Amino acid sequence: MKPFLLLATRAEDFAADAEYSSFLRFGGLAEGELRRIRLESGPMPELDLADYSGIFLGGSPFNSSDPEESKSAVQVRVEHELGALLDRVVPQDFPFLGACYGVGTLGRHQGAVVDTTYAEPIGSVEITLTDGGAADPLLAGLPPSFAAYVGHKEACAALPSSAVLLASSPTCPVQMFRVGQNVYATQFHPELDVEALVGRISTYRHAGYFPPEQADEYMERARATVVDQPEAILRAFVSRYARR
Repeated sequence: MKPFLLLATRAEDFAADAEYSSFLRFGGLAEGELRRIRLESGPMPELDLADYSGIFLGGSPFNSSDPEESKSAVQVRVEHELGALLDRVVPQDFPFLGACYGVGTLGRHQGAVVDTTYAEPIGSVEITLTDGGAADPLLAGLPPSFAAYVGHKEACAALPSSAVLLASSPTCPVQMFRVGQNVYATQFHPELDVEALVGRISTYRHAGYFPPEQADEYMERARATVVDQPEAILRAFVSRYARR
């Protein structure tokens, strides 16, 4: 099988390694089947899409809607590199799934309105599939509504005409969309289980997602929830797009 590719941007080794482990586990992949490139540590190498079965884009501390003058040189470089990659991915309709950061990245590339209107605190929310989502092969077998973990400072306030809305939540209208037939983005995190979320709460307690003194409370809330459906999306992506 040609490997899948995970594009990552988390500078903290613990968070970066935990994210990679989650994509491996829920995607049903061995280490040799998922190559990782940490974009925050250096420029994206030249990529031949023909070498891969598909691409995952992990979450990120970056926010595409931040004022340009406030972005670090690393963030500006990463955004430029991802935009150039999507310039190839979207016209070729190459399999792509961006989690959380993917909504802002793919949405902005396609002309969506991405801002802070529908930010959601870290925790579990109820996701509801649209009619388009219920008919999408990547979401086949999922219930019409299910719990998923979120935690983001920006979101799509309005999708462009090129996108099909697949899932929504009461506090964030755009939770998942598709461009073409094979290019996806989720606002929620299909790669997170409760222990992975608790790890992120600990890692990012001073990152502005919640008051740092409330970290233990957020961890308690996480442990009190049952989130076991979104991971099926990663398995479905791998099953659908794995190729030799």
